[in-house]
Amino acid sequence: MPLEAPLAPVAERVAELNARYRHHSATAVLEHALSDAQVGSIAMVSSFGAESVALLHMLSVMDRSVPVLFLDTEMLFDETLSYQAEVAEKLRLTNVQVIRPDRIATFHRDTDGLLHQRDPDACCTLRKTEPLKKALGPFDAWITGRKRFQGRERMELEFFENEADRRIKVNPLVHWTPQDVQDYMTNNRLPRHPLVAHGYPSIGCAPCTTRVAAGEDPRAGRWRGRQKLECGIHFVDGKVVRTPLAA
Repeated sequence: MPLEAPLAPVAERVAELNARYRHHSATAVLEHALSDAQVGSIAMVSSFGAESVALLHMLSVMDRSVPVLFLDTEMLFDETLSYQAEVAEKLRLTNVQVIRPDRIATFHRDTDGLLHQRDPDACCTLRKTEPLKKALGPFDAWITGRKRFQGRERMELEFFENEADRRIKVNPLVHWTPQDVQDYMTNNRLPRHPLVAHGYPSIGCAPCTTRVAAGEDPRAGRWRGRQKLECGIHFVDGKVVRTPLAA
């Protein structure tokens, strides 16, 4: 059996992929990402949050066996854990992998479970960034549900990102609007995260997520009162990773 040709450098592949699929739809981008040799082995990372079910459903229609990595920080809302199980069963996802923080590292660095109060960045590193980095080790690419309308560091996202020349990040829903997400969920009769109806349009860990008032940014309830906008899984060496626009 002939050996597969090695993949080209990430930057080259990302530029070529963005040029090729720039005007495609979200479903077309996801379908190509699952089959294009330039993307390589791939997994989806999902928080099973307020809008996650749209992309998860899209994946389930194409290939239910694609690995779905779910980060259980052990500080999530009980509602999120129940919703994760419900969605996985309803969509018949066959390869959901629950990723948890390292027990020994947690014991040494968050003995009292209050690291999130003292240093939320360190807590996210311990409970999200480090476990995800390890889980993504075997993969050449991963799929995210990030969108430009979420603002701040996400406004310049493209379909394909270069993650520090290590792997490709695929953002199929990058151009979707909030209404696009809601329409997709309604049209496909997808279950809603129970906390959305209680004022949580963006849902993270329980200690660091609060309700959002009418008119506030949907992510205003994340790390409220702190100079923190992202958990860190989309950072490399402390910086947001973005892909330069293809020529």
